Amino acid sequence: MKVVAVYSTKGGVGKTTAAVNVAWEAAKLHRVLLWDLDPQGAATFLLQVKPKVKGGVGALVSGDKKTSAAIRSTDVDHLDVLPADASYRDLDLVLDSAKKSERRVSKILEQVAGDYDLVILDCPPGSSLVAENAAFSADAVVVPLVPSPLSMRALDQVLAFVAASASTAKVVAFLSMVDRRKTLHRDAIATLPGHAAVIDVVVPSTVVVERMGAERAPLGRYAPSSEAARAYAALWAHLQSSLKPRKRKR
Repeated sequence: MKVVAVYSTKGGVGKTTAAVNVAWEAAKLHRVLLWDLDPQGAATFLLQVKPKVKGGVGALVSGDKKTSAAIRSTDVDHLDVLPADASYRDLDLVLDSAKKSERRVSKILEQVAGDYDLVILDCPPGSSLVAENAAFSADAVVVPLVPSPLSMRALDQVLAFVAASASTAKVVAFLSMVDRRKTLHRDAIATLPGHAAVIDVVVPSTVVVERMGAERAPLGRYAPSSEAARAYAALWAHLQSSLKPRKRKR
């Protein structure tokens, strides 16, 4: 089982959008679990899953609740969700009180390692114990990057955070929410891919992506030929080639 964490120290860069659309692409060939670690529960909402974890996230961390019992199916074949609810606001505190606190997410996932080929972690922004857990568990850390000085700083922070942790994950950044009418964004497209961890994938700023909230579905469901859908497919293709998760059995 491979694990991908979608993470940035900066909010509002398209983490959940990336997590949901990459999960949809991956589910075409693999058994996928998306774990919504963000207390806002946006991925849970977009995939039309009830935001309820019986006993709260504390029951998962303590082992009082089996991981499989908290997982919910979606209307996307081979894509399940471990939903977030309001209890995730206290996840840092819950993890901090646990033994080997930076490894609890990994321990929780061990329970379902035989059930999935790929796990995607939709992480909240900021440097936290949740982020440390996600990085420790991950084979790759995916960073959406809006072309701005603050976002570039966020990438540097993620690279430093992963390097300073016990993680061996590869950091993969891509350009997100790009508006080609802006000179700064056009310059970023021309210069950033190939720099540090940035790959040649550009997701445009478009109303097609904004519609996800109304459609409550991945782009591949309602706009499969859009530039944004093709970009997320390219992002997954890059991850797939480097991670090589096993294909599900027919």
